[in-house]
Amino acid sequence: MKTRIIAAAVLLPLLLIVLIALPPVCTGVLVAAMSAVAAYELLWGAKLVKHPRLIAYTMIAAATTGMWCYFGSPYSFGLAASLIFCCLLWGEMLIAKAKLPFEKVLVCIAGGLLIPYLLSAIVRIRNMELGAVYVLMPFALAFLSDSGAYFAGMFLGKHKLAPTISPKKTVEGLFGGIAGAILGMMIFGLVLSLGFHQRVNFLIAIVYGILGSLASVLGDLTFSVIKRQAGIKDYGNLIPGHGGILDRFDSMTIVAPLTEAMLIIIPIAEKING
Repeated sequence: MKTRIIAAAVLLPLLLIVLIALPPVCTGVLVAAMSAVAAYELLWGAKLVKHPRLIAYTMIAAATTGMWCYFGSPYSFGLAASLIFCCLLWGEMLIAKAKLPFEKVLVCIAGGLLIPYLLSAIVRIRNMELGAVYVLMPFALAFLSDSGAYFAGMFLGKHKLAPTISPKKTVEGLFGGIAGAILGMMIFGLVLSLGFHQRVNFLIAIVYGILGSLASVLGDLTFSVIKRQAGIKDYGNLIPGHGGILDRFDSMTIVAPLTEAMLIIIPIAEKING
C-alpha cells in the first residue's frame, strides 16, 4: 500500500502537468506511448512474446493510432494504416502455416487498433474547446468512482458484485462509486460555472456521474476477466504498486470514449454569452 501511495503521489502531478499545462501534442505523445505499452502488455498476457514481429507491428500500430487521433489525420490515412497492419498480421498467419491461431491475431488487432482508439478519446477531448479542463473529466470519473467504491465497500460492503471475477467488489461499493462520481461532477460543474463562465446543467452532470461510474466498473471487470482467462495477476509492473498501464487505466478504455460521446451529444455546459 505504501508503494502504491508513493507512486500515485509522484505520477499524478506529472500526469496533470502533461494534460493541462503542456501543449496538447504532449498529451498525444503520452497517450501514444501508453497505447504502445498497453499493446505489449496485452500481447504478453496472451503469450505472444515469442513473436517479436507481432509485438513490433502491434506496438507501432498502437502508437500510430494515438498520434493519428491527435493530428486529426484524414480517414483515408487511418484506413490505409489499418489495412497495412492487418495485411502484416494475415501474412504472419500464412508464414506460421496454421500454427498461429486466429484468436491470437485478433488480440493483436485489439491491442493495435481498438484499445488505442478508445484511449485516444483523451487526446480528442484535449483538442476540444476548453480541452485542458474537460480532459480531466474522464480521470475524475474513473478515480472518484474507484475511491467511492473503495470506501463504501470497506465500511458497508456485504454483498459481492462479481465474486468469480473480482472478489473484493461489492454492490454497496458500486453505489458508493456512483455517489463519488456524482459528487465529482457536481464539483466539476461548479468549477466550470465559477471559473470559466459556463452555464452548467447539473442534472446532466448527475447523468455523467452515473454513466461514468458504471463505465468504470465495466472496464475494470472486463480487463479482470481477461487476466483470469490468461492466468496472470497483473498486466505488468511498470507502475510500482499498481501494475501495468492496463491495470491502472483499464477503466479509462470505456470512461474516456463515453465522456467524449457525452460531451458531444449532451454537453454538460455552454458558454454564457456576454
